[in-house]
Amino acid sequence: MHYGLDIGGTKIELTVFNAAMQPVQSWRLATPTDDYAGFLQTVVAQVEQADQLHGNGGTVGIALPGVIRADGTVLSSNVPCLTNQAVAAALTERLQRPVAIGNDCRCFALSEALLGAGKGKRRVFGAIVGTGAGGGFCLDGRLYQGAAQLAGEFGHQGLAAAVVHQFALPLFRCGCGLTGCAEPYVSGSGLARLYQHFSGLPQTDSYQWLSAYRQGELAAVSTFACYISALGSVMAAQILTLDPDIIVLGGGLSDIPELLQALPEATARHLFHGARLPQFARAEFGAASGVRGAALLGRALKTGQQYVS
Repeated sequence: MHYGLDIGGTKIELTVFNAAMQPVQSWRLATPTDDYAGFLQTVVAQVEQADQLHGNGGTVGIALPGVIRADGTVLSSNVPCLTNQAVAAALTERLQRPVAIGNDCRCFALSEALLGAGKGKRRVFGAIVGTGAGGGFCLDGRLYQGAAQLAGEFGHQGLAAAVVHQFALPLFRCGCGLTGCAEPYVSGSGLARLYQHFSGLPQTDSYQWLSAYRQGELAAVSTFACYISALGSVMAAQILTLDPDIIVLGGGLSDIPELLQALPEATARHLFHGARLPQFARAEFGAASGVRGAALLGRALKTGQQYVS
């Protein structure tokens, strides 16, 4: 069996996959975000529970939000107790088996490239637009990480100046500490922030925006025009950098059909004439793709398959 764990700021999800990478069981529990010892104990307990249910020795792979540095230490704002900790090494020692660890967006990209919407494509860019915004790039079935494992962090690229100028946008500060990153505009909370900006409402969320948009409210329609242009500009930057065959969208906002329908044209407006537009697709495995990617990384430690370049 192969275990994938998806670590979030509020919950841990463990999914058990069989040899064909089909899920056979899954459960969730709260994430200890401020207690590192408690976090390790919680993860170990879940893996041991999976062993008891499915036989000892399942492989272990973990997807988490944040940066995994070259030395194995983690930088995570969502789970602060993990920052500067060598999480995989600590769990390897406690579980007495190798533990793989990867960024959740990169795990999503790997899952969709190998088994999902990008299967059969040479160059696959996976983009998550939900609570945050980030992605990963797979070439010939291998995840390209980069020298510092930062490849795919499009949420912290600067928003296109043309979009800021066209829609007279304020410069929002990002959770990473920089100002003008794409994430505060194109994430789920970014969409709500844009709706608040255009509507003048004191407080909004993406669900409120979607309801108003489908009713034809002017401020909500203006918000969508701005949002899709912002996201299109970010996707155009990925095309000019990576030239993918397909862009696979995941995260909560990918569930909005109007977004996926409008995105190719919005992206094309930010590309020079003659630039090739890739295929766009919604993630085949949806929210479960990250945990499947984590399980793939864990399986690779046992099989010797090379999923990372």
